[in-house]
Amino acid sequence: MAKKRQKKRTQNYKKHLGQIPGALVYTGSKEDKILHLYAFDYSEDSFKEADLNTVEEAFNFKDSETVTWFNLNGLNFIDQIEKIGQHYKLHPLILEDIVNTSQRPKIDEYKDYFFIVLKMMYYDADEKLVSEQVSIVMGKNYVLTFQEAEGDVFDSLRDRIRQKKGRVREEGSDYLMYALIDAIVDHYYAIIETMGNKIEDLEDDLFTGMTQEQISQQIQNLKREILKLRRAIFPLREIINRVEKSDNPLIEEKTTHYFRDVYDHIIQVTENIDIYREMIWSLMDMYMTTISNKMNEVMKVLTIIATIFIPLTFIAGIYGMNFTNMPELQYKYGYYVVWIVMLVVLIGMLIYFKRKKWL
Repeated sequence: MAKKRQKKRTQNYKKHLGQIPGALVYTGSKEDKILHLYAFDYSEDSFKEADLNTVEEAFNFKDSETVTWFNLNGLNFIDQIEKIGQHYKLHPLILEDIVNTSQRPKIDEYKDYFFIVLKMMYYDADEKLVSEQVSIVMGKNYVLTFQEAEGDVFDSLRDRIRQKKGRVREEGSDYLMYALIDAIVDHYYAIIETMGNKIEDLEDDLFTGMTQEQISQQIQNLKREILKLRRAIFPLREIINRVEKSDNPLIEEKTTHYFRDVYDHIIQVTENIDIYREMIWSLMDMYMTTISNKMNEVMKVLTIIATIFIPLTFIAGIYGMNFTNMPELQYKYGYYVVWIVMLVVLIGMLIYFKRKKWL
């Protein structure tokens, strides 16, 4: 299984070898057969939602006074992403980062738009941590989002737009970008809570009848999950800092207060990650201590058995010698006497070990 994962990662890295800068190469594994497009176009007093068949249908929204949120699911559709990039005049390196799913979370600021890469994470029905790259392009009156596949954490945001809840319909595209980032960060709390429950359950399992292989596998899985979460969240501090301190007119001053709130949430999540990281290492130490204690118990029993048989072996060795002038060899009840002596030694040592609480 490990070799299979390593081979998959190596293949993804090799896709970029020899490519010119700006070449679009999809490095992910979620290849949708159908391109999914939808658009939300809204203002304080109007709202329109549409499922689109082609990317060209979204181009009519670009220069409108209303705010447009255009979402694309399916990063393997390279030609459609190129059309969007040409229409919105996106830099080729941005398009390259959009389809490169191994991209580290980052932010690029241009004159006419912001580009942000995030990792959207959630637990599926089997409590397996799923990570998906989300790319956000925010310009004047529009926000473009690019996802690997269907399924995300933006359902509550869509409902707020549809039902005119909160401030999102009253604000501009910069607030919509904040709302998208906030939805992703808020979902990290759910991951942290689930991870905390996993750690507590594993602490209980350490002292139950679970096999060593099961416990070690769970610890390794938790270590991988916390590492994946740490890589996704830690760069967000830099991203939010740059947005908050930016003097770009696309970011209104009143919106920076909301980004400051997201920054506080990220700090809380990172602190919890550090705590859980330490707890997982403590679980590993506890697990190793438990194995060591079990091994010590086994060695203790074996040592006691060996200690008991040392004098018995000594007695048997003496009377196993073939010397002629051994007086006890001619004694009529010598065999029985030796057995009695050996039993007395055995019982005496057992009583001694019991009083010392070694047994």
